[in-house]
Amino acid sequence: ENVSVDPVDGKDIVLTLDVSMQRQVEKSLAEGLKNAQSQSGSVVVLDARSGAVKALANYPTYDPAAFRDVSDPALFSNPAVSSPLEPGSVMKVLTVAAALDTGSVSPEQTYADPSFYRVDGYTITNIEENGGAATRSVSDILRFSLNTGATWLLMQMGGGTLNEQGRKTWHEYMTNRYHFGSATGIEQGFEADGVVPDPLEGFGLNLQFANSSFGQGMTVTPVQMAAAVASVVNGGTYYGPTLVQGELDSDGALQKKEVLPQKTSVVAPSVSAQLRTYMNNVVANNNRPAYRSGYNIGGKTGTAQMANPAGGYYDDRFNGTYVGYVGGDTPEYVIMVRVDEPKIGGYAGAKAAAPIFATISNMLIDNFNVARVAP
Repeated sequence: ENVSVDPVDGKDIVLTLDVSMQRQVEKSLAEGLKNAQSQSGSVVVLDARSGAVKALANYPTYDPAAFRDVSDPALFSNPAVSSPLEPGSVMKVLTVAAALDTGSVSPEQTYADPSFYRVDGYTITNIEENGGAATRSVSDILRFSLNTGATWLLMQMGGGTLNEQGRKTWHEYMTNRYHFGSATGIEQGFEADGVVPDPLEGFGLNLQFANSSFGQGMTVTPVQMAAAVASVVNGGTYYGPTLVQGELDSDGALQKKEVLPQKTSVVAPSVSAQLRTYMNNVVANNNRPAYRSGYNIGGKTGTAQMANPAGGYYDDRFNGTYVGYVGGDTPEYVIMVRVDEPKIGGYAGAKAAAPIFATISNMLIDNFNVARVAP
């Protein structure tokens, strides 16, 4: 029998994207990649107060008006949500947050950094030229990007050594609080989960977890990283990243989607405030073009060795990342930058990704009414 069903008009969706911001972020990304001699990259700008994605840019991209002219189907993917990468040292922001939040370390604590650790037959070292043996503070771990410092933080989460307790604690923060290893639920097809190592199963677990403390041996998408960092700098609330602001009803009025925190108390508010102090210090010392008097701007570089599909890592191939925020008394926008295999000299995070962050953070202050710090 023939059943006729009257057609129902589709709903009109209103996106969270700011068209003008999106256009400027796309331009900044394309120019920054050209300067870094990179073929591809992504930027996510997230509202730290709601999880709303205000701009999301990938390069190369395509013109939707010339959809049929695209010969490479890869251009239709959205790498910011579908291509996980080992994020590198941007992860240290989250390692510091977990170590402070568990009370494993105190904000002003110092320790003797040996400049290397032997773990499961491998040596963990610092790539930066200032990574020699010295007395270091928790703040130094971010400022000088110390892999040994991140490893030391993981040791403190285990009571002083690399062990099961520390692995389980760090795994709980990565998966349950920062939402790594599972899709965020952002309204995009083909979202990748990323991979977080299991704390109890597998080979060389202490090495795997030491590596994960500085963003190697585990993968996240740029959108996952932006949302996680937003949660630790905004006072401790995790908002699932979203691209949909709401729907238009039949009268053309916007019915806003309810914004619900997915998790509160990701870290304590005091930890969040301490972390912002550390991250502001990193920008003031290491990314001067992003520094602006009267605003809170914090960040962290990452330079991640690229995994070789045949096993191990390439010695000469790196991705650059940078994650940070801009705001007045509270962070307003979190910016996550990814630069694939830049050919410019120097560390990929500092030389390739940090300048793109600076261009975008300045553009947000200049054009999008970022609040100033209260006098």
